[in-house]
This record gives sequence, C-alpha cells and structure tokens, in this order.
Amino acid sequence: MKKSNTLFLTLFALISVFLVSCGAKEDSKESNGMGDMEEMAMEEEERASPLKKDEGMIGDKKVSIQYGAPSVKGRVIWGDLEAYGEVWRTGANEATYIELPEDVVVQGQPLAAGKYSLFTIPEKEGDWTVIFNSEWNLEHGHYQYKEEKDVLRVQVSPQWLEENQEQLKITVEEPGLVIRWEKLLLPIEIK
Repeated sequence: MKKSNTLFLTLFALISVFLVSCGAKEDSKESNGMGDMEEMAMEEEERASPLKKDEGMIGDKKVSIQYGAPSVKGRVIWGDLEAYGEVWRTGANEATYIELPEDVVVQGQPLAAGKYSLFTIPEKEGDWTVIFNSEWNLEHGHYQYKEEKDVLRVQVSPQWLEENQEQLKITVEEPGLVIRWEKLLLPIEIK
C-alpha cells in the first residue's frame, strides 16, 4: 500500500509539473503580445533566403509557387554555387513547390493537377532540365530528392541577360513560370 501511495504521489507531481509548464508556454506567448502570425513573420525576417510566394493566372487556371529566395552576394552562381549537371532545388532551404489546381501542359508535355517540388539541372551550354517531382514537401530540398519520384522532366532554353537579378525571383507570368537569378532568365512554358 505504501508503494502504491508513493507511486501515485510521484505520478501526480509529474503531471502537475507538466501541466504548469504547458500553461507557462501559453502565458509567455500572451505576455509578449505576439501571435503565431507575428512569430512567423519574425522567423522569415531572420532567414538568409526569405520564403517567397507568387500566384498568378495561366489561362483560366490559378497557379502558385513557394520558394526560398537566396541572393547572389557577389558569389559565382552558375558552375560554382550551383554546379552544372547536378540537381538544384531551384531555391534555398526547403524544396520549391508549385501548386496546380488543374491539369496543364508544360513545354508540350501533360502534367496532372497537384503539388510538385520543382528542381532544375543547370547546364553550361544548351537546354536545362526542369523537373516536377511528386514529393513536394521536402525540408531540405535536393538533399532528399529522389529521381524515382519524378513525374515530369522537360527541357528549357535558358536566356542570359545583361542586368543582374540579385535575389532569386520565380513568377507566374507569360509564358507560364519564369525563373530569374543572377543573369539567368528561364522561361517555362505552361498552358
């Protein structure tokens, strides 16, 4: 009987400490006056490559894309930071993903509605490979990339501009999706 009373009191004390500590977390949130949205905004400000989102219409289809936006910061991007011939997560941090509410045609190839991570294989010369992968929610981008999860691979011709785009920018615009970074302009046709 004495053992069960001791066990009961110990268990009661542990549960009490747990409940009090949970309440303290909630109280600290309220006492600093910050809600979830404000905390998320502060976290975004602290990221070296801020999380960006763009939405737009392709025909009558609303399309959105989310990506981490790194900056050039005086670095050599193509062939150095982003190696030629290797999979690039087309952004920074977690995988870039695109959300398609309806079936589309990408560079002449059909792609079913859904969410897809977007990867790119830069090339020193010639077309680049753009990859739509079914695993869209990858925390560490290309480090978790699995080729067997590719849904579509298409070839896209890069354009090289005179002006510099300091921070990566991916927009939903004519001809579908446009990637700009450093002197690169990569227009991906989506209909």
